[in-house]
Amino acid sequence: MIHPTAIIDSKASIGNNVEIGPYSIIGADVVIGDDCWIGPHVVLKGPTVLGKGNRIFQFASVGEDCQDKKYNGEPTRLEIGDNNVIRESVTIHRGTIQDQSLTRIGSNNLLMAYVHVAHDCMVGDNVILANNTTLAGHVHVGDWAILGGFTGVHQFCHIGEHAFTAVNSVVVQDIPPYVMAQGHNAVPRTINSEGLKRRGFTKEQVMTIKRAYKTLYRQGLTVDEAVQEMQSWQASELDDFIRFVQQSSRGIIR
Repeated sequence: MIHPTAIIDSKASIGNNVEIGPYSIIGADVVIGDDCWIGPHVVLKGPTVLGKGNRIFQFASVGEDCQDKKYNGEPTRLEIGDNNVIRESVTIHRGTIQDQSLTRIGSNNLLMAYVHVAHDCMVGDNVILANNTTLAGHVHVGDWAILGGFTGVHQFCHIGEHAFTAVNSVVVQDIPPYVMAQGHNAVPRTINSEGLKRRGFTKEQVMTIKRAYKTLYRQGLTVDEAVQEMQSWQASELDDFIRFVQQSSRGIIR
């Protein structure tokens, strides 16, 4: 059902069983997949593609031009997967040609009220961004990460899978997978052991990850020394952890 007060551009594409609420505006080059629900007073600007089953609440602005002074109207885009919940007053901007011209959000994510996702961000699947979380440009967030309310992430930072930040954290370097971080600026505190258990990691896997955390953060080793030690264990659950640490361009939180 499309409310008669909604404004739909003729160049927009609307899937089956889509509901669009009062006073929402759907711009040109917006593609909305089947079974989406768009609440009242939502603005969708293209080029933007939404997958199936997404729910976007009132006053959200999705697919707008980015807040980057270098942006000069180039054709960039936003891609959003399936079954995401985008709550009130969330803002999500398209990419820039200085990166891949793309902002991407995966599937099954929850973006709570007042979240901001800036240009060129890459957000994985099953991520929770709590109220007022702000991602600056070019931030990458891995699957199953949870960012607590009012978390602010500096541009170009990467946050690994299953990572967790406490409320009001300020992230200025990369957070490896599995790590819980807190502070202003954020520092490592422990591993997200409860989250790992809920997601099917075995007790042995959690213990190996905890041992890796202590090796990296509690034994006074350099990053290279810690990586060499962890590689010697040949534990597959550490592959992503080690790869993330080795490839970090901003440096990991310490």
